[in-house]
Amino acid sequence: MISFSPLDIAVILLFFAVLIFIGFYSSRKISSAAEDYLLSGRNIGLVLFILTTVSTWYGGIIGVGEFGYRYGLLSWFTQGFPYYIFAFLFAIFFAKKIRKASLFTIPDKIELEYGRTAGIIASIIVFVLVTPAPYLLMAANLLVLTFRIDIITALVISLFLSISYLIKGGFRSNVYADAFQFFVMFGGFILIFIVCLINYGGYEFLSANVPETHLKVTGGTSPAFIVVWFLIAMWTFADPGFHQRSYAAKSGTVAVKGILISIIFWLLFDFLTTSTGLYAKALLPDLEQPIWAFPMLAEKVLAPGIKGIFYAALFATILSTLNSFFFLSATTISRDLIFKLKKEKNDAKLKYYTVLGLVISGILSSFLAFFIPSVIEIWYTIGSLFIPGIIIPVVSAYYTRLKIANNFIVAEMVLSLGASLMWLIIRSNLSEESNLYVIEPMLVGFFMAILIHGLGLFVLFLDKRKNNSPG
Repeated sequence: MISFSPLDIAVILLFFAVLIFIGFYSSRKISSAAEDYLLSGRNIGLVLFILTTVSTWYGGIIGVGEFGYRYGLLSWFTQGFPYYIFAFLFAIFFAKKIRKASLFTIPDKIELEYGRTAGIIASIIVFVLVTPAPYLLMAANLLVLTFRIDIITALVISLFLSISYLIKGGFRSNVYADAFQFFVMFGGFILIFIVCLINYGGYEFLSANVPETHLKVTGGTSPAFIVVWFLIAMWTFADPGFHQRSYAAKSGTVAVKGILISIIFWLLFDFLTTSTGLYAKALLPDLEQPIWAFPMLAEKVLAPGIKGIFYAALFATILSTLNSFFFLSATTISRDLIFKLKKEKNDAKLKYYTVLGLVISGILSSFLAFFIPSVIEIWYTIGSLFIPGIIIPVVSAYYTRLKIANNFIVAEMVLSLGASLMWLIIRSNLSEESNLYVIEPMLVGFFMAILIHGLGLFVLFLDKRKNNSPG
């Protein structure tokens, strides 16, 4: 049973109060101009770029705790390591190109290179991929655990904590709120790691008290399992948050350096969270609900007040991603759907549409979180269906040698989604012992995307060859 002292509750409430204050205070000088409201005037410096990029990356912290508890170092090898690789490649090959383009969103670039239809389809895909529902559900569940309130009240409070200041301050409020939460999340996990290290010891204690496979990076799992997670990490290339922050950076150099330095902080935070998950397994080996590994460990090892700081860190890790996803979702609704479908010319209306987008996203996410109360199910379904259709189009939009005809890119996005969905349905009716069951829907979607894109490149090659022939 988890209990909180008055001091713990005071610390958590103080965190909420400071977060709201910073969010609203940073919005004082914001204007309705599109670049100011949506991208903070494209003037984000290196320090703020790093703080918001790092903090936004870890919204699934409760799931990270469960993964670390169940699998140990495999959690880092699948949830951390591949993302460093693709983030590094993104920084080297995409960040400067994105900043130089000076657009607003991924669908902007897709429409510019592949036409209006492709842009609208990309908008729908991005909107689904940045749904804040999983993070809203996690924030609400943590509020229920902490304050013993019902889930509907918790969802409403979570909405207020994540979007109230965005309505007035836009991306600037998002960035400054994330910067504050960066320090809270690191502070909380550093504290629990130090307490465990001092009281129980380091590697020798863990090696004596966790399963042997927990200290192997592969965790005793199959290569296919690991390959799927590496494929999922390719999502980094089409991550709307990375693109948004690159567009908002003061320069291309800031975007490149910011992402490269962020990798170092991700490595440090992954060390803290993975170690904390291992301590949870060592000290609480028979948890009935591993999803609560971090809170249960805090209950066992942290003193009053310190536990409040750790819970503030859990909330900060979730809310820093939740507010960013809400703003990305709202931007997609306003800039990429309403604004373009209505063929608006006045950029000043974008703020109004974005506020409307925040309301729409908040309502949709609340319903999704309430009726599909499983974070893993939401992640798995959305990722499997929609990631394959967007990665190659985004990469090819920035590298002309990979560009194909507009009709092929539309077919690629639609048919890869359709293939993933069809296989998801077929697979649900297969026995888990079937050889075909091991084929993930995402792999089918990627195969379809690669097949169509390859066919598009081949047709383009034939057309060029025909045009260049003497006859």
